[in-house]
Amino acid sequence: MTNLKNKLVPCGIVILGALALSACNTTNDVTEKRATVPADKFDLSKWKITIPTDINNDGKVDEISVKEIQSYQHSDYFFLDDEGNMVFAVPNKAFTTPNSSNTRSELHQLLGKEGVAAYDYSNNFALKAHTKTDEFAQVGGNLQATLKVNHVAKRAKYPEKPPAFSVVVGQIHAGKSKALVAEGEGYGWGNEPLKIYYKKLPGNEYGSVFWNYERNLEKENPNRQDISYVVWGKPWTSGVEPGEQGIALNEAFSYEVNVYENTMYLTFSNERNGKVNFKINLADNLDANGNVDKLDHPHGYTGDLHFFKAGAYNQCSTKDAPGIWYANCAGSGDWATDKANGDYAQVTFTRLVTGLAKIPKK
Repeated sequence: MTNLKNKLVPCGIVILGALALSACNTTNDVTEKRATVPADKFDLSKWKITIPTDINNDGKVDEISVKEIQSYQHSDYFFLDDEGNMVFAVPNKAFTTPNSSNTRSELHQLLGKEGVAAYDYSNNFALKAHTKTDEFAQVGGNLQATLKVNHVAKRAKYPEKPPAFSVVVGQIHAGKSKALVAEGEGYGWGNEPLKIYYKKLPGNEYGSVFWNYERNLEKENPNRQDISYVVWGKPWTSGVEPGEQGIALNEAFSYEVNVYENTMYLTFSNERNGKVNFKINLADNLDANGNVDKLDHPHGYTGDLHFFKAGAYNQCSTKDAPGIWYANCAGSGDWATDKANGDYAQVTFTRLVTGLAKIPKK
């Protein structure tokens, strides 16, 4: 994990490990007090975070542990705003996780004890159909959030590619495991049964909210594709203005992800557009419309471990390559420059709660 060294944050706070020293002047003297950080306002006792930096110069993207995040903020990428809301910001071009060209300022759920490997079963949740549920922290789980997307990237060389101008604000991720892949049952690929997107094209007043389910197949399989479901607005392949059926920047909406036994129940709500519900069994190959998807794994994500993610996972990749994921979005790698040019994504959460799965209402 990253050693947090001399990171300046607002009001002259210097974070050294878990200690925060204040250089804020009061009327009479200089006082020592802890900074107001996201963990003061939100329960982050089961979360670590990935930040698009390399503070310790080890050539790897920084991960802030569960222990460290309790006294951590970053003045550009992860902080509380003036109203006490949790802000995640990320430029198009910055340090990324291995095998990814997408930058992120994003929380990663860890349900186990400090020091346990992230992909240990005890740090994650399982579906009820898993054969080793007793080794997991819990069966299923619940994630609730209310948020506003403040900004999405504005410039892309290939604007027709679906991920351009979008940000993922919530996920369920399956674990990546070479050992599990070697068992040959079709698990351990590290795919995503859920990604919640917001996308707004430049010049449009409204954006769209949708969620994607990724077929649980090996990376090289051409059928390993995202199946997308519209919540509000237009499909992620559309270039049409969604109008008032969509969601504007800085307009609040909420989502609840409830994985109960084997089924994922999704509830989206917005003051103007009301509620939208979906459900999909993650232990078979029926899609969210109840139709058999012959191209998906017949047992879905049954044999995988799972964890929630939340924050800003920027989908506007700066990579120039074939394939739908590489929109070649603009970015210099300098935060001040990229923010001024609109080459970034930013999301503000007013609520984030996670816990055990809930029995669905009939």
